[in-house]
This record gives sequence, structure tokens and C-alpha cells, in this order.
Amino acid sequence: MNTIQGIQYIVNASPDHGKGPAFLSPAETAAVQAFHEALPEYAPTALVPLPELAESLGIKAAFIKDESTRFGLKAFKGLGGSYAVFRAVCDRLGLDYRETSIEELQSDKVHRQIAELHFVTATDGNHGKGVAWAAAKLGCHAHVYLPKGSVQARAQAIRDIGKTEAVITDLGYDDAVRYAAKMADEHDWLLIQDTSWPGYEDIPRTIIQGYTTMCREASEQLEELGLAPTHVFLQAGVGAMAGGVLGWLRNRYPDSDLTAAIVEPTEAACVFESVAAADGKMHPAAGSGRTIMAGLNCGEVCPLTWPILRCQADAWFSCPDQVAIQGMRLLNRADVISGESGAVTAGLASLMAQDAFADVKQALKLNRDSVLLLFSTEGDTDPEAYREIVNICRAQTSAC
Repeated sequence: MNTIQGIQYIVNASPDHGKGPAFLSPAETAAVQAFHEALPEYAPTALVPLPELAESLGIKAAFIKDESTRFGLKAFKGLGGSYAVFRAVCDRLGLDYRETSIEELQSDKVHRQIAELHFVTATDGNHGKGVAWAAAKLGCHAHVYLPKGSVQARAQAIRDIGKTEAVITDLGYDDAVRYAAKMADEHDWLLIQDTSWPGYEDIPRTIIQGYTTMCREASEQLEELGLAPTHVFLQAGVGAMAGGVLGWLRNRYPDSDLTAAIVEPTEAACVFESVAAADGKMHPAAGSGRTIMAGLNCGEVCPLTWPILRCQADAWFSCPDQVAIQGMRLLNRADVISGESGAVTAGLASLMAQDAFADVKQALKLNRDSVLLLFSTEGDTDPEAYREIVNICRAQTSAC
């Protein structure tokens, strides 16, 4: 483990660059793409070039996938939530998801069977909003529990969707997940949670598969430019998105030496600390949980993606909040609205242009042939905080 400017990092001495798990193969996720493309709100999100970042790093190109426009939800989470709700309803009704369309589930005949279905989840904001949106499309109910300290604006944005209850609890994130599971058991609600545990894996697996639509889009957008990613930086909360994206990319580019870095907040770095323990086991984050990166403020790793994150990543980073702030400001100058959890990877990448990070850059093989892919997973989901951060940037000199 090493530390530079408050950023801790570990480099994997022997990463596994083989294929990812079968459930993340292009063949297994074809149904995900078909489902999303059939939604009226579907449109590929933009892949935005970052020429200034590429030039500062001395690499061939850098791009960021801008998920702030996804389904009008300001975050990528609707991809996983919508697909999981769709699959859960198909399972409840005994329908083959490969032969069932969203229009069929919205028909009067089916609606009468599912109108009183209740979905429940715990969230730091974006996942719950995606579940509520998907439930509303089917005319169903949703119950969303947010951890203590959640911003009221995020809770209200969830309440504004369909027949949704959104409650800010006095629990930490992982206890809020357990509470949502308890409520599901007590009321026969369908739990749509983006992490897994023994006996609860099918729905999280469909959520993780749902995220792969943005991977496919990014790959196709790069291919139109005659490019393929050589590097990807992925932010992690529980690690469902990071592991899902990495597993899919390993399957999509099986002959590539793709280099992957996993990035977390210092105060909620469950993946990083589990790797640092060097015993192959998952460990809860030891930090305070105080971070502006609300969407990444999770204390326990998702078991489904832990093997991918542990074995198939090339490096792991834990970053203070200032790194996310730097990323937000950098992306703001590139006309990308990226929230605290969406921008941390851009902030970290920009720091690697400094001499202090020369060894890190070399260890990651960032050079003039590199094509760096980032994902801005959310827009301004906390508009007040976003305005404050970017307005500070506008008021200052180029030093910001």
C-alpha cells in the first residue's frame, strides 16, 4: 500500500486478464440490451472526449460516458433498476423474459395482476430513483429507504415518482439495506437491492446485468472512432457497477490487456480495505462514512462482484473528497455535469499528470498509446451542492 497526497493505492502484482463471469458475457446480456432499447425513453448517452485530460496525461485519448441524461433520471442506476423490476415481474407471473415485452406488462390484462405489487429497496439516492421509476412505469408501488444524512432533495426526487414512499432513516447504508429486506419479508414486497448475500443473488445479478447497456454503448461509440479502451477507471460503492462493467469488458475484449482501476472514497472504501487485508475475504469499511460521494458511501462489498474486483482489477485507490471535487470542476469545463460520485475517477486521472504520480502512471502503463474510458455515473443529483462546487471553480482562476 502506498500514499500520495492523501490518496492510498495498491497495485495488483498478478491481475487476471482472462474472461469475466458467464452472466456478464455479451450473449447473456443480449436480453438486457433488447429490453432497454424497447423503452420509449431509451437513447444512448453521450461519450464525451476529454482532449485536455488526454494531453495532460500524454495519452492517445480520454473519454467519459455521460450518464446524467439516462432516462431523465440523472444517473445510470435506472438501467439496473428497470431491468431487475422487469425480470422480477416476469418471474412473479411465470413469463419468459426473453419473449415478454414492456408493452405486455403495461397492458390492461397484466396490469390488473400486478397493480398491487410493492417493490422495496434501500438507496443513497440514484438506485432508489431507478426502482421507483421502473415501478411507476408498471403502475406499481415502491418503498425506498435512504440512510441517515441523505439530502432531502434526493429523497423528494424519489417521492415525486409514481406511487412511491421515500423515507430518510436514522440508519447507515448497510443497515438500511437490512431494514428494506426485513420490510420485504414482513409485507411480501419484492426486494430490488443492488447488493447480494447468501440466498439473495438472482435479483442483484439482473441489476448488475442491467448496467452493461452503458458498456455496450461505450464500446460501439469507441469502435465508430476506430478505437478500443486500453484503460478503464471505475468508481465503487458496494462494487456492483464496477464489477459488472469490468466483467463485461473482460468478456468483450478477451484478447486485450485492458488495465482497470477501482476508485472509492477514503471514508467508505470497503473494496480497497478488503484487498488490503490480503486474505481473500470481504471486510467492512473502517472509515467514518462521511463523504460527499453519497452514491459510493457503502460499507460492505457485493459478494457477486467481489471475485471480479479482487482478481481482475489492476489497481485500487481510496480518495479523499477533494479528488471528486477536482473531477467535478474538470468535467464542468468540458460541459459535462457530473455529480460527486460521478466525477471522482476524472479527478484521479487528472492528478496522474503530476510528477508525484509518475510511478503510478508507469505502473498502470498509461502512455501515448492509451485510450482511457471513464463513466460519469450521475449528474447534479444534489443541485445545491453541485452549484456551490462549480461556482467556486468559476469564481477562481485556472488553478481550480
